[in-house]
Amino acid sequence: MKLKIFVAAVLSIANTVVNAQSLYQWKTASSGGYTYKYVTNDPTRSRFYTLSNGLTVILSQNNKEPNIVYKMAVRTGSNTDPRTNTGLAHYLEHLLFKGTDKFGTLDYAKEKPLLDKIENLYERYNKTKDGPTRKKIYQEIDSVSGVASNYAIANEYDKMMKAVGSQSTNAHTTSEETVYEENLPSNAVEKFLAVQSERFRMPVFRIFHTELEAVYEEKNRGLDDDGTKMYEGMLNALFPTHNYGQQTTIGTVAHLKNPSLVEIRKYYNRYYVPNNMALIMSGDINYDALIKVIDRNFAYMVSKPFAPYEPAQEKALTKIQKIDINGPSAESLYIAYRGFPQNSHQSLLLDLIGSILSNGKAGMLDINLNKQQKVLKANAGYNQMKDYGMFILSASPKAGQSLEDAQKLLTGQIELLKKGSFDEGLIKATVANIRLGELQAYDSNDVRADATMTAFILNRGKEWDKMLSSTDAMARITKKEIVDFANRFFINNYVIVLKHKAEDKSIEKMEKPVITAVKTNANEVSNFAKDIISSAVKPIAPKFLDYKKDLAQGKVGIADLMYVQNTDNSIFRMGYRFEIGSYHSKLLPYAAQYLSFLSSDEYTAEDISKAFYNIACSYSVNVGTEETMVYISGLQENFNRAVSLLEHLLSTCKPNEGALEDFKARLLKTRDNAKLNKNSILSGLMSYAQYGKENPFNYGLSNDEIKNLKSAELIDILHKLGDFKHTIIYYGPKPMADLTAQITKLHRLPGSFSDIPSIKKFNYEPTNANKVYFADYDMVQAEIRWIRNAGLYNPAQKAKISLFNDYFGGGMGSIVFQTIRESKALAYSTFAMYSSPKSRDKQNSVVAYVGTQADKMNEAIAAMNELLSSLPESQKAFSLSKNNALSELEAERISKEGIIYTYLADKKLGYDYDSRIDVYSALKPLGFDDLKHFHEQNISGKNYNYCVVGSEKTIKTTDLEKLGTLVKLDLSTIFGY
Repeated sequence: MKLKIFVAAVLSIANTVVNAQSLYQWKTASSGGYTYKYVTNDPTRSRFYTLSNGLTVILSQNNKEPNIVYKMAVRTGSNTDPRTNTGLAHYLEHLLFKGTDKFGTLDYAKEKPLLDKIENLYERYNKTKDGPTRKKIYQEIDSVSGVASNYAIANEYDKMMKAVGSQSTNAHTTSEETVYEENLPSNAVEKFLAVQSERFRMPVFRIFHTELEAVYEEKNRGLDDDGTKMYEGMLNALFPTHNYGQQTTIGTVAHLKNPSLVEIRKYYNRYYVPNNMALIMSGDINYDALIKVIDRNFAYMVSKPFAPYEPAQEKALTKIQKIDINGPSAESLYIAYRGFPQNSHQSLLLDLIGSILSNGKAGMLDINLNKQQKVLKANAGYNQMKDYGMFILSASPKAGQSLEDAQKLLTGQIELLKKGSFDEGLIKATVANIRLGELQAYDSNDVRADATMTAFILNRGKEWDKMLSSTDAMARITKKEIVDFANRFFINNYVIVLKHKAEDKSIEKMEKPVITAVKTNANEVSNFAKDIISSAVKPIAPKFLDYKKDLAQGKVGIADLMYVQNTDNSIFRMGYRFEIGSYHSKLLPYAAQYLSFLSSDEYTAEDISKAFYNIACSYSVNVGTEETMVYISGLQENFNRAVSLLEHLLSTCKPNEGALEDFKARLLKTRDNAKLNKNSILSGLMSYAQYGKENPFNYGLSNDEIKNLKSAELIDILHKLGDFKHTIIYYGPKPMADLTAQITKLHRLPGSFSDIPSIKKFNYEPTNANKVYFADYDMVQAEIRWIRNAGLYNPAQKAKISLFNDYFGGGMGSIVFQTIRESKALAYSTFAMYSSPKSRDKQNSVVAYVGTQADKMNEAIAAMNELLSSLPESQKAFSLSKNNALSELEAERISKEGIIYTYLADKKLGYDYDSRIDVYSALKPLGFDDLKHFHEQNISGKNYNYCVVGSEKTIKTTDLEKLGTLVKLDLSTIFGY
């Protein structure tokens, strides 16, 4: 085996550089009475329509499954917020879920005078500076809001989306876009678009002050997030004039405290106009039929002139700016350069340079810093926005390394780039990997819709041809052009953001206002919603898997083979699934990580990474608790080369003592950093509550055992991994017989498999009494999780659990969300669920969560406990949840290697057939009384463990002790080191 074979075997697709101008050309066509534009050779087959009122419609047909991704994109965001009302675009995004004069209301004629009064009260509130007077006005706002809520139907939009069968309701706001998203079954297009059309006709800003409090919570979460603080500090320095840096999406604390419904309405009328919006749908559609339905529903919209954000050009940055950020999380840093406008050649160069520096395999940072373990981790990449981009390098220092030392290592790689100290073949390999990524990605409706949405935001879709041809343009870039550009661009004009582990004394917390719970009227339905819900659709027949037909099984020597053929393209994905994991061997996960730093008897570790990247193939070794997966993927034409190299590495990797010492230091530093992460701490608390002191979270080597790791024992594990029983999983174009012959030659198998070591078993702790597990962390908010063990898995309950979770604690229309966020404004994020295990010998668990301001913790806990004790009844909500659960199963299509992994998951639960068959049939007869009984038997009246992460400065011990026996855990106990 010669390395030059691998280096030379770059994909043919990278060698074929065609004239992009002739390959991707705009064309105009007509069909079904509508004219549209399209780009030749577009892999998404997108059609760009412009309706008579200026609304852009972008449709992409992909009929592989009966689902459609929908996005309504508005070219507006925090950039266009008024200077006096930052955060307004984000407010508005939240309010677009509240309904109109037709839905979300019981009687709009009676509701409107109250909403007008609330609007006027807010205007008075904003103009009043005197504290006691403001408090009095707010009390009146709270009082009138309570009366107005008598006529409101909270989250009726979400109810209609459940009736439609949407599986993903969401929205987001950034600096220059606000996007509303759904994922619906294709049989419900007519009634879905009727809702979307009505949603934007005349939105009513009801239930405002509780939603405002949810935004306060979102702001406080940002104040607790060191990454957010770093990013905002970086933007502020890079863009001293442009609103990218001068206005955050969430807004300032001062502006959040003084919202104006008048300004929000003005903003909506100004920017939510059809000539500034795009409706995007990708999936199981008929172009001609769908465009007619869209036109009919949105024809009421009237085009209006508006003034887009036209920023003054930023002056050139002429010096290095240093930003210091303090916070409780681990140290890290950014180095950021201001980039160029979208679709500019300079941005294309920076995008390519980002991959040359960092691609996860063979980039300069990957090879020179990460592979050599000179830092804990390093990355680089280019982030493109409309007017400018940002080139960002990031690093986390290793043990004993200062932020300044890590900074020098990053800038050192930039200097090597400027000197041309990189292989020119890296350009060609990068293009090949990008092409492979595109080939895989455009099979996804989400990716298709997101790509065309991005085009609309960046350039109104007018440069979609240029975006499609960017990879071809990248292929024509030479090393000399990169080096020349790098020397002009990477000069001492960057922003360095240093994140220190220190107390942040600058945090301005959003204080809790006094809010009286509003009515949600969950059992009520508007006439508009009644029509939508009752509107009949042509049913979609569920398509369940037949494991005897949909996958093939065979043998490769003594190993089992599971096979699904790829008939769409030339991509393969293969895995070796070993029946051994970290519960069988504590050393196995460390051996797997060590592998990436090892050479073989022929190649260096760096050469191996480059070889895989050069043929656009990937491999990974992922160790789970009970199994290990060795993955490899790429184009089938490179299958032999990729598998041969992986097999060679696993069988001949050799010790590297220097790398091992660095690896051990890296592991210890990663462990130290984990103790600074509130999410990791919360996970550890939950595991402790479920299993006691010896639990899955802290199961592993001690720090002393890590320090004493020996190369010989890790290498031995890697060399012998193939001796353990494993199954070969393959999805790709190769016929099964040919594949079997091919793998037989490439994959080393023993005469017989070695015995699997005994597995570590953990004992579930009985939840015999309420307990509170508390960990101190410097933060504004409090994170609370409820957890209790709930008995062994019972397949007869699977349908009931699915329906219960949807009704009780999942999604915006759930009882938990409606009560804790919508009615009582006690949290931005909250959920509750009955969680099932992945195998029959494991226990179910009840999990609930509230993330809230520390001063609202007691109220939030009481609200969740009330729901855990007593299940509110809403027959209408129940019917919608049931419809949604059935609709999801009817429209779901499992394909590709997903067929194999679904089979394996079912097998662990004791099924030899698609378990969804049982769920679907069991769902149909279920009534609310079944859920009520389930709640009484499994949720209500039970003891719970409360896992709380928060600051001892703001959370009273006496409050925690009221909940149950208080156990304060230190980090060493939680993490086990």
